Amino acid sequence: MAKTKQDRKKETDGAEKEGKDSKSKEGFKEEKVDINLLHTYRDNIVPELKKKFNYKNVMQVPKLEKININVGVGAATTDAKLIETTVKELEAITGQKPTVVKAKKSVSNFKLREGVDIGVKLTLRNARMYEFLERFIRISIPRVRDFRGLSDKSFDGRGNYSLGIKEQIIFPEINVDNVNRISGMDITFVTSANTDEESLALLKAFGLPFIKRQTTN
Repeated sequence: MAKTKQDRKKETDGAEKEGKDSKSKEGFKEEKVDINLLHTYRDNIVPELKKKFNYKNVMQVPKLEKININVGVGAATTDAKLIETTVKELEAITGQKPTVVKAKKSVSNFKLREGVDIGVKLTLRNARMYEFLERFIRISIPRVRDFRGLSDKSFDGRGNYSLGIKEQIIFPEINVDNVNRISGMDITFVTSANTDEESLALLKAFGLPFIKRQTTN
């Protein structure tokens, strides 16, 4: 049954509220969240995947559950201020405050002591996740130097996909003039897909620009 304008407005209001709540809990100013990809998923991707994989009902269609972002800051063992800088950068990029990661054990060869801050991480869900994904696809990826597409070989066998970003300056929220150190991050897209094939189809439908890698015998 086709959705009415009133139904669409309820969905939009609900998703926007999720986004606002996630920000207000972290102390950020509430603002309207763009959820175009959420509507794209419900209106276009779900029917497309349901037909392609012959799912019996829409509940079987895989969905994007969360996006995990991790930034390792090994140099923070000698310069603690790097953690503070990384936290601020990741906040600017995602609109959500990350968690600081501490070393679980000491490693003398790396001059690492247990309990020392060595990175930051966060998890995006709901409207905030879709908002980040849309900006990542439309704005950030095109800013990657010499970009030739994402590898389709980085799935984990359980429907999750990970990629590495070498420079945080691909995100427009980062002011290059204020960057003293180039750093990268690992981004993992966690889906409900049972297979990598289904996950690939889902992420492709969202717009992630995959390129098939040639395999050698």
